[in-house]
This record gives sequence, C-alpha cells and structure tokens, in this order.
Amino acid sequence: MKTILVTGGAGFVGGAIIRMAKARGFDCISLSRHLSPTPIPGVRQARADIRDRKALEDALVGVDTVFHCAALAGIWGAKQDYQSINIDGTEQVLTACHRRGVRHLVYTSTPSVVFDRADIHGGDETLPYARRFLCHYAKSKAEAERMVLAANGPSLKTCAIRPHLVWGPGDPHLVPRLLERGRSGLMRVVGDGENLVDISYIDNVASAHLLAAENLADSGTAAGKAYFISQGEPVRLWPWINALFARLDIAPVTRSIPFGLAYGLGASLEVAWSLAGKTAEPPMTRFVALQLAKSHYFSIDRARRDLGYQPMVTQEEGLRRTVEWINEYNR
Repeated sequence: MKTILVTGGAGFVGGAIIRMAKARGFDCISLSRHLSPTPIPGVRQARADIRDRKALEDALVGVDTVFHCAALAGIWGAKQDYQSINIDGTEQVLTACHRRGVRHLVYTSTPSVVFDRADIHGGDETLPYARRFLCHYAKSKAEAERMVLAANGPSLKTCAIRPHLVWGPGDPHLVPRLLERGRSGLMRVVGDGENLVDISYIDNVASAHLLAAENLADSGTAAGKAYFISQGEPVRLWPWINALFARLDIAPVTRSIPFGLAYGLGASLEVAWSLAGKTAEPPMTRFVALQLAKSHYFSIDRARRDLGYQPMVTQEEGLRRTVEWINEYNR
C-alpha cells in the first residue's frame, strides 16, 4: 500500500483516514464532490462525483488502495437518491478500480445493515442482513456492502468496516444533533433508558480502516469479510448522553416516553411528511425510536483477530477531546 484515494475525503471519516494515513507516510488523494475548505497539507484533492466513472478513472491513475467512504447519509430522503449515490455510485467505484488496476478496496459500511428491529446483544458478523429496513440509507448500504464483498477476487481484494455511532472532534452528525436536541429541552428518553449501544471514536475508526487495508495488501485474511468496529464495550445510551451534557452545562434528559408511543408517533409523522412532500427529517421516525430504545452492540473479536484492531483512544479520553473541541468550536 503506497498511494491511497479516499472517496468522501472531505467528510468526517474520510478526512480522519487521510490525516492518519498521511502521518504514516502514505501518498494520499482526497476525492469528493466539493473541495475541502481546510485542505490537509500535502494531500491532493480531486473534485468528482462517484457516479462519474470517467472522473473516477482519471483520479485513480497510480492508486493501489481505495477507501470508499462517500455516501448519502441520513434516515430521511428520496429512495432514488440513496439508490443513485450509495448503490450506483459504489458500482461505478468498483468498475473504475478494476479498469485502473487498483488492488485493494476498503468500504465504509454500517451496523445498520443487520439491524432488524430487535435488540442485538454482542452480535457478530454471522448476523444476516436485515429483511425489514425502515430507512433507505440502511437498505442502500446493505446492497452496496453485498456488492463490494461479492467483488472480492484475485485482482481486487475488498472488505467492509462497520463502525457504530462514530463521534469525536469534527463530528458533523451525531454530537451536533444531540446538542441541538438537548439544548431545546424537548429531548426524551425513549423506553426504559437501560439499552446498551456501541460507540466508536473517530481515531479508532480511521485506524481500523488502515489496518484492514494493510491486511488486504499483506496476508489477505480480511478479503471478502465485514468487520464490526467500536470502543470494545457498550455504553448505556442515556447515561452516556447525560454525561456529555453535564460537561457542557446542558440539563440532563430526565423525562421519558414509552417506546410504543414513540414508535407510533414516528409512523404517523412519516406518513404525514411523505404526503406533504417534506424533505426535512420528521421529529421522530420508527427507525430513530428503535435506535434510541433498543440495545445494539456487537462483538469486535473478528477485527481483533484478523486486523489486530484495538481501540487507540478510550471512551473517557475521547469524551475529553470532544468536549474540548465543542467548547473551542462554539467560542
């Protein structure tokens, strides 16, 4: 592994991979639809849409390893958009890799590909893909992951990384959303508040991606496989949220709503939003109700065994760094 290209390199996970890879001496190319306003010194930037095969092929000249992080995230939006970017875009990335002789591809997936509405306690990679998806994002990521793993072969070795609830400095999704809801005073514990979930600090996620690529370039035991990634031990979701709020002088979430009521509310709002043609996410959806009330944590034994993965940054240290970043960002 000498020259890497990261799709979605201007994003949260993609940018972390590039920074870590650059620090380790790799030649890096960041590919994204929009150039980063804060480019990393020494990193080439390529402006392209992953659905544009010609642009992809031009960017992949001389590249031996691709980290495919680009995706349409979120749990609300048009089905055709998730199909176009997450599925069709992944197909174009794979085709371009084959045409340019790229040898290794690491795909950024999500544990949501196996979340089928029930609690998951320490599940491993033998869990089947979900059959009843409640958002286009999860379904499209499952289809794209299947495609990536099926593409594994002698000329292009592939694997998938499934980090759960990625957070840390620079997070544009999870932490800002929690802070907005917490400061509004409208946040409610969904269910009994005892559910356990996995979280993944951003540096640990970046490290897992690089370990996977190194494996593909060496022994290849990761080829064709998917890997759950996390801190290695789940947290109780609501106490963890309140611990974050306590460090930021945000009132703790104490009021609750029964899971059944939240789920029903989410179903009603989804119908109302769809009929009204609203593009903004509803205040509650069935998927969010399930994620906030159910346990969903996974074994990382396969990643430890095959990749040598160990969380580099502890939960406590990650929390300290994140709070420091929030305080600096909000000045």
